Amino acid sequence: MFRTALRNVLAHKARLLMTVLAVMLGVAFVSGTLVFTNTVSQAFQNSSAKGFDGVDVAVTPRHQASRGDQVGHNPELTEALLQKAAKTPGARSATGVVGGFTALAGKDGKLVGGGWQSAGGNYWGTDDPRYQLVSGRAPHGPDEIALDSKTAQRAGYKVGDKARLSVDGPVLTPRVSGVFTTDDGNVSAGGSLTLFDTPTAQTLFGKKGTYDEIDVKAAPGTSQSALKAALDKTLPTKLVETATGKKLADDQAEQIAEGMSGLKQVLLVFAGIALFVGTFIIANTFTMLVAQRTKELALLRAVGASRGQVTRSVLTEAAAVGVVAGVAGLAAGVGIGAGLRSLLGTFGAELPDGPLVIAPTTVVAALAVGVVITVLAAWLPGRRAAKIPPVAAMNSVHAKATTKSLVLRNTLGALFAGAGVAVVLAGRTMSTDTGQGVMGLGAVLLIIGVFVLTPLLSRPLIAAAAPALRMFGISGKLARQNSVRNPRRTAATASALMIGLTLITGMTVMAGSLQKSIDKMASAAISADYVVSMSTHGPLSPQVAEKIAAVDGVAASSPLRNAPSRIGGKTEFLTGVDGRSIGELTDLKMAKGSFTVDGTRIVVDEDRAKEYGWTAGSHLTVHYADGKAGQLTVAGVYEGNAMLRGIMIDNSTLTPHLSDPSDMQVMVKMKDGASAAAKDRIEKALGSNPAIAVQDKKDISDGVAKIFTFMLNLVYGLLGMAVIVAVLGVINTLAMSVFERSQEIGMLRAIGLERRSVKRMVRLESLVISLFGGVLGIGLGVFFGWAAGALIGAKMPTYELVLPWGRIALFLFLAALVGVLAALWPARRAARLDMLTAIKAE
Repeated sequence: MFRTALRNVLAHKARLLMTVLAVMLGVAFVSGTLVFTNTVSQAFQNSSAKGFDGVDVAVTPRHQASRGDQVGHNPELTEALLQKAAKTPGARSATGVVGGFTALAGKDGKLVGGGWQSAGGNYWGTDDPRYQLVSGRAPHGPDEIALDSKTAQRAGYKVGDKARLSVDGPVLTPRVSGVFTTDDGNVSAGGSLTLFDTPTAQTLFGKKGTYDEIDVKAAPGTSQSALKAALDKTLPTKLVETATGKKLADDQAEQIAEGMSGLKQVLLVFAGIALFVGTFIIANTFTMLVAQRTKELALLRAVGASRGQVTRSVLTEAAAVGVVAGVAGLAAGVGIGAGLRSLLGTFGAELPDGPLVIAPTTVVAALAVGVVITVLAAWLPGRRAAKIPPVAAMNSVHAKATTKSLVLRNTLGALFAGAGVAVVLAGRTMSTDTGQGVMGLGAVLLIIGVFVLTPLLSRPLIAAAAPALRMFGISGKLARQNSVRNPRRTAATASALMIGLTLITGMTVMAGSLQKSIDKMASAAISADYVVSMSTHGPLSPQVAEKIAAVDGVAASSPLRNAPSRIGGKTEFLTGVDGRSIGELTDLKMAKGSFTVDGTRIVVDEDRAKEYGWTAGSHLTVHYADGKAGQLTVAGVYEGNAMLRGIMIDNSTLTPHLSDPSDMQVMVKMKDGASAAAKDRIEKALGSNPAIAVQDKKDISDGVAKIFTFMLNLVYGLLGMAVIVAVLGVINTLAMSVFERSQEIGMLRAIGLERRSVKRMVRLESLVISLFGGVLGIGLGVFFGWAAGALIGAKMPTYELVLPWGRIALFLFLAALVGVLAALWPARRAARLDMLTAIKAE
């Protein structure tokens, strides 16, 4: 039986080719994901480990948690603590570390490193052991900086050039005094690192006379653990905590692995979708192969083969196919992993140097996935073949499913689909966190139900296409009849395409609806003409608000300033605003009281009011960040949203309690409204700073739209693999169907059906099956998009369902295109059949 199974594989190489390709693509997606994420993770881990080579023990502030009326804070690492650490027995030296965001502009005026990974720090003395100078000298004074070599090369700077940069808003133009090398992982990934001398860094990053961290180097003969123990005895452990360089490197490696695991899981989900779609192809292929070999299997049963042997022979064929697909998929996956790494480089996302990592688990996973998926998908056809009595198989009386089996299938499908709809609708009424899991379960149940019901649905839906097919004469009629001749086969083929279109349509509906709600929210909540913020949404210097207020044509402006406080034993963030102007800059609906912010009068959103039992006129005690207490009065309660919410207090009341005030953003209203000239005046007043974004409502909306568009394009790209697999499924089904119907096609040709009519028949059959899958997928996608969007937008009063009719029409067109393209080879093959040979075929 084993030899028979292998001979069958070799005898049906062409028919199994598409199955091998489908499984291979899924396995390649899985192995490529593992190779890529393991390679990147290992490269970053090695790079970060090098960064801790000069650190034997790191001393950091021990966070003091909020308790009672006191706001939590980090103790300061003073110069005295630094000197104490340096004099600890076993310590050779101690280095004070200061760092923060620093946006550097290249000579073209654009940000280097994309902003998010733009960092700044301090160069320790004249010979910092962390950074090796390759040209120039260490920076000295507020007018000098040092740049890492990669940043200097990307930005076009060399020693002696003047650079433009910003830490929290105002533009600085220091001179480049030196260029250094670094193993910093962010720099390797395309970021930038700018170094100042220590006093300048402390001033710029709000750490005058203090440090973020103290790195201690051990004396020769002293281990990291021994030095840590000595520092724990010397330093006040209630205020600081220590960690060895090895522990920091291990923690960093773990964080990198965790960060990559999120990306890995996302990619593996899409790989799983492609494999799931591939199971339809495998099941379809083996169902058709078993059907074609019915008499052969019956003969094996007649000469003594047991049911188990017949089933195992089919599964052996599947395992052989799985092994071939697994090996080919692993090889392709290694190429995909290497290609993805190179692709990131072309987009400017540079990665640290390192070898391509092909872990043993990747090899095992690739082979296991290929074999297990193929065998599982082939199990049902194999079991079904073994159950056919030999005599019945010889006479082919087993071909049609019994009424009992059809009733059972349709009943199960209806139960699953009904349960799925009910669970999705129930999840829609729950909270976002709880509802997501419930809705996911409902979606799985509904998809399973629809898949089980697809043979039943195929007849009426395909019948609806009959009027259009009549226009193609006999070819159209035959195509319709062929499409419904084997509903299960049609269902499996259409379902493969349905899965991909369900996800694509659902994401598109949800993204469009949320985009619309955010647009409306911005228009409803903000009446300001411009919102000014750091491009990375980092803190802004108060100087920015002062410069904007002095710009010609500004009617009103207000900085938004965040600060922690304690109210009723809980930590609450206060939003400081200009009480005189904020009313002109916002358009919030008041639920109670008036929108008055001045002195000790505040306004709060409905959520805070409900939580604390406040209403207009309520009095409360607040404990500020500096520990001082104050009495406030609620002047009004407003309807908060994602754009504006929380407790608003006048900056004149809040700022005296802040040691280093900074703003989140500045809202601006112009006398003559928004215009290109007004925006230009604001930007020039801020020194044409590339790190600062001056956005009107359209800019804000476009920024959100770009995020949604990027996410959608990413999803489309990842789901493209599943669609490709579905196309292979259509090709495979049609090709094997043509083989099955060789005698029938030969007879049609013999009685006068032309070659082009045969081609048209196969193409129309493919088109009908693809459109059937497309209609089901789009219908399910709209339903899921509506439900999921409503769940996420439950707290958005402006949420509304938006059906992207243009994209839906495009998806339907693409489904039709899939059908046309998938039929090219099978249709050509059918038309080229020799009619006499075909008539004699069994």
